[in-house]
Amino acid sequence: MVWHLNQWWRNRILEREEIPRHIWQKVTHLRCLRGMNVDELRRLQALILLFLHAKVINGAHDLEITDEMRVTIALQACIPILNLDLGYYDDWIEIIVYPGEFILDYEYMDETGVVHHARNIASGEAWLSGPVILTWSENTSMHTGSAHNVIIHEFAHKLDMLHEGANGCPPLHADMSMQTWHDVFSQAYATFCSQVERNSDTVIDAYAAESPAEFFAVMSEVFFETPLVLKQCFAAVYEQLALFYRQDPASRTLVE
Repeated sequence: MVWHLNQWWRNRILEREEIPRHIWQKVTHLRCLRGMNVDELRRLQALILLFLHAKVINGAHDLEITDEMRVTIALQACIPILNLDLGYYDDWIEIIVYPGEFILDYEYMDETGVVHHARNIASGEAWLSGPVILTWSENTSMHTGSAHNVIIHEFAHKLDMLHEGANGCPPLHADMSMQTWHDVFSQAYATFCSQVERNSDTVIDAYAAESPAEFFAVMSEVFFETPLVLKQCFAAVYEQLALFYRQDPASRTLVE
């Protein structure tokens, strides 16, 4: 009965709402959409409408959130769950958008029990069971030569947090092996950290070496933005992400 009510709710929204044509035409230039077929784009539009109905997007520092901004944010947030379900984002409601980078001011306790105070400049942040915080300037400055996507990055963190917190392992599907995921990501993370420590040139953002959680989020960015790069550099990681996200963006790029 609950499922039927939920499906009724979704159908009702999709019957009453739509993305304005002029806005959709503006956002379809995003690189993460490359090679998507008509069915994928149709399902993505529906998911965006459901997402926008379920979430609240607020601007910080007097930033006005336009309809185009809402669709742009929702589109990139929905890319990772295109073949999953909106239920993956159920435990939180709000997205906060800053005009530019913002300051994180917080305290944390290290392994020895000593409390430290930290003050960092950030372009995105995802809180466990809390809001996603984004920087609009990061979205508007995305360019063809970079795999960086702060929205996909932060929403990958949200998926990661669903299984024992942010540790680089989201809730895997029944047909996936936890051991294989652990082995693949552990080896790839160690290899990447070694490359960064040696100051080797890497086409993937060195920030991925910060932690297993950041490695997963950055690799998710590359998976959707420049999938052929990830497949060439870390083929086994690409394979595991393809199984988890149930997408193969590299194949879409090849047939484009």
